[in-house]
Amino acid sequence: MRLTRFTDVALRILMRLAVVEEGGAPTTREVAATMRVPYTHTAKVVARLQHLGLVEARRGRGGGLALTGAGRTASVGGVVRELEGAGDVVECEGDTPCPLLAACRLRGALRRAQEAFFAELDPLTVTELVASPTGPLLLGIGATRADAG
Repeated sequence: MRLTRFTDVALRILMRLAVVEEGGAPTTREVAATMRVPYTHTAKVVARLQHLGLVEARRGRGGGLALTGAGRTASVGGVVRELEGAGDVVECEGDTPCPLLAACRLRGALRRAQEAFFAELDPLTVTELVASPTGPLLLGIGATRADAG
């Protein structure tokens, strides 16, 4: 299974915001630059995370992005499920349905494998993702980008 770029960026944004120090709420543009993701894509991801209640975005002077309490304790598996959707790994129906559809064992096996993938991520929270050595590295990336600018 491969995550979409959208989900990958969302997880990286959540991780970055999880290590933001007090009073240091970065803007969407700053997060995009730090994570090396196009601003427009980052803005779409931030809007979705905001809609899910994981990120708070404040406009204007003193504004920026902040992880909500729900964002800090969010299950990584839950976030991935929400962003990826619950669709099948393979397209069995549609314009040209698979001829094995009526008696296929692969579809069920792939569905179980997908659920096992999510289940492995379920107990992991966003806060746990940024435990050492990841958190300090994320802080270093932000500091390096800010110092260079």
